[in-house]
Amino acid sequence: MDKTAIRDAATIIVLRDTQTAPAVLMGQRGATAAFMPGKFVFPGGAVDPNDAQVPTTPVTDLDGERLTQESRLPPAALAAAAIRELWEETGQILGQTQAWDNPPQGWRGFAHAGFVPHAAALRFFFRAVTPAGNPRRFDARFFLADAGDLQTDLDDFSNAEDELSYLQWVPLADARRFDLPFITQVVLAELGSHIKRNGPPASVPFFRNDDEAHLVSRLDGRPLL
Repeated sequence: MDKTAIRDAATIIVLRDTQTAPAVLMGQRGATAAFMPGKFVFPGGAVDPNDAQVPTTPVTDLDGERLTQESRLPPAALAAAAIRELWEETGQILGQTQAWDNPPQGWRGFAHAGFVPHAAALRFFFRAVTPAGNPRRFDARFFLADAGDLQTDLDDFSNAEDELSYLQWVPLADARRFDLPFITQVVLAELGSHIKRNGPPASVPFFRNDDEAHLVSRLDGRPLL
């Protein structure tokens, strides 16, 4: 596998206590990780081929349209990847109760808990390509979810794998004190503006990082103001 190739990826921002004391679920990557070592990040990772094979509730029509723009993958696979990464890295389940026979590898624990992924609870929020020169490059779609849609105890991370440490709900007011990747800082600023609005975002920012100007645009083609 060419580790310098841009891989499709999905990230999930889970927002808690939106109207009172908004906080997001984050964890710290290992100091020896090849990608963003030591940084505090949202759960996320590369899309797995099996993510296109799982039963899931559909994303909204608006998000489906936006996710298909400049993309080889179906929206359901991208949304499922975000939900799987949340499960693997935090032990939290964004799902709907439903029996699920013969789940593929990577989904067996999720299915054993009695759920299928609930993509309808997600909102496509942001997209960014890792700049050239990094040891790993991803075309990451960021999804926003409300903690109220989780099926698990919000403070129980006992089922998490060990990819992220110090899992915690980070108050938005304190997030800038953590060691964050640049793009995470940008996403958090966008999130702060989003909380003040109602409904889905008017458009989705896309950090393309495909030229010397590090072009930023909206997925409908308008420049980011």
